[in-house]
Amino acid sequence: MRCPYCSSEDSQVKDSRPAEDGAAIRRRRVCPDCGGRFTTFERVQLRELTVVKKTGRRVPFDRDKLMRSFEIALRKRPVERDRIERAVSAIVRRLESSGEQDIQSEQIGLLVIEALKALDDVGFVRYASVYRDFSGPEDFENVINELTARINADTSVAND
Repeated sequence: MRCPYCSSEDSQVKDSRPAEDGAAIRRRRVCPDCGGRFTTFERVQLRELTVVKKTGRRVPFDRDKLMRSFEIALRKRPVERDRIERAVSAIVRRLESSGEQDIQSEQIGLLVIEALKALDDVGFVRYASVYRDFSGPEDFENVINELTARINADTSVAND
């Protein structure tokens, strides 16, 4: 592994441990040339995924971009990073196991919305406002009414 500080071709692993519920390995490394310390993650990748944008443009799937989407939607919300990691890993596993190499960006967006509904209502509304391209307050009202109906349905099922 190349050192991010001095670009040395060699680094030593000082510590390895499971991460993301065993779906990845976290390695602490040190560069013997400059002494820099850094962390790497090793994950199983079942296949190379390509995202097909609305415009038809094709780009390689980027797990980090998916993670950033969750982080932006959940900024300043009381959701543990571990739960976000699990949600992202679940989406990636679902995409990889679908058997498709080309994934529509809309499909990824729907999976994110589904995961955010389970994690945090405010994060869901934030993401939905961008994903569904809200143009006015009535769009927010519709989503909030949808959430309220879901919460009421969940509450009535719990009380039965």
